[in-house]
Amino acid sequence: MTKIPFRADHVGSLLRPERIHQARKDVKEGNLSAEELYIIETEEITKIVDKQIEVGLQAVTDGEFRRRFWHTDFLEHLNGIEGYVPDEGYQFAGGEETERYNVRNVGKVSFNPDHPHVKDFKLFNEIVGGRAVAKQTIPSPNQLFNAGIIDESIYPDIEEYANDVIQAYKDALQAFYDAGCRYLQLDDVYIAGLSSPDIPFNDGKYDRDYLIDLALRVINRVLDDKPEDLYITTHLCRGNYRSNYAFSGSYDLIAPTLLAKEKVDGFFLEYDDERAGTFEPLKHVPKVGPRVVLGVFTSKHGELEDKDEIIARIKEASNYIPFEQICISPQCGFASTHHGNKLTEEDQWKKLKYIVDIANEVWS
Repeated sequence: MTKIPFRADHVGSLLRPERIHQARKDVKEGNLSAEELYIIETEEITKIVDKQIEVGLQAVTDGEFRRRFWHTDFLEHLNGIEGYVPDEGYQFAGGEETERYNVRNVGKVSFNPDHPHVKDFKLFNEIVGGRAVAKQTIPSPNQLFNAGIIDESIYPDIEEYANDVIQAYKDALQAFYDAGCRYLQLDDVYIAGLSSPDIPFNDGKYDRDYLIDLALRVINRVLDDKPEDLYITTHLCRGNYRSNYAFSGSYDLIAPTLLAKEKVDGFFLEYDDERAGTFEPLKHVPKVGPRVVLGVFTSKHGELEDKDEIIARIKEASNYIPFEQICISPQCGFASTHHGNKLTEEDQWKKLKYIVDIANEVWS
C-alpha cells in the first residue's frame, strides 16, 4: 500500500461495454428494471476487474460503470446538491457542446450517510477480493466551486460554503474508509482550470489568487484528519469528453501553491500533448513527497506511443523531480462520461498493458 500510486496506474474510467449501453436504453424505455440494470453492471464490473488484473495493474477500479458522468453522479447524492438539465452544456474545444447535465446547490451541504457510491464500493471490493488494490474515484470537493453552482441566498459567504463542503468530504472519506477503501482519488478539473489563463472564475467576483488559496485550503482541511492508512491521490484534468478537451494551460500558475503544498500521496498530471506545457512545474513538488504520475499516454485514441519517446520523457521529468517519485499512466480515463472516448475496448486494454510493460522495464 505504501507504493500508492503505483508505477503503472490508471485514472479510473473505462469504456462501457455495449451490454451496459443497451441495458440503460432498455431502462429508459421501460423494458428493464433498475434492479436488473444493477445486476448487469455488476457482472460487467466483475469482467473488467479480472481484465485489469490480467494486464498487470496493481490498482483496479469499477470503470465508473454505474455512472453517467464522472462527477455529477457522486455530487448529486450529497445533501444540499441536486442534478438538473441546464439550458446548455459545457463548451469543449471546437465548439463541441457536452450533453446537458449539471449540479447546483439547493440547501445546506452535508454528506449523505446513505450515499449509493459507498454501497457500490463494498460490492466492488468484494469482487476484487484482495487480488489487487480496489481504487475508488470521486470528484474533488473543489468541483463544487465552479461558477453557477453555489446558491448565494443559501450561502452569501463562500467561506461558510467551503466549511460545509469540507465537512461533507471529511465524512465521505470516513465512510469509504469504513467500507474498506484504502486508495481514493479526487478528480479535479477545477484546480487544473485555475492554471488556464483563458478561464474566468465565478464571473470575476473572486480573483484567481484567492481561489487558488481557497482550493488548497479546502483539500488540505479535508485531508487533515484522514486515517493514516487511507492513501489519497488527485487527478488534475483539462476535460475529457468523447476524445475532446475543455481547455489548455500549463501547471505554472498553480504549481507554487497546489503542487507544492497539497497534502496528497500522489498527483496524476496530464502530459499527453503540448497543451500541458513543460515538466518544469514539477520542481515545486516536495522531494521525498508525493509521487507524480505522468499522464504521458493518451486515452483519447488507441495508437500506442513510441516506447523510446516515453522513456526519454520520463528521463526529462527526472530533471525536476526524483526518478523514484515518478509513475506513469494515461492522461485521463477512457470514458469520463458514458459516451466514452473514440477507441475500441481492445485498444484500451492494449494501451494499459503497454503502460504496465514499460513501467516494469523502466523500474525493474
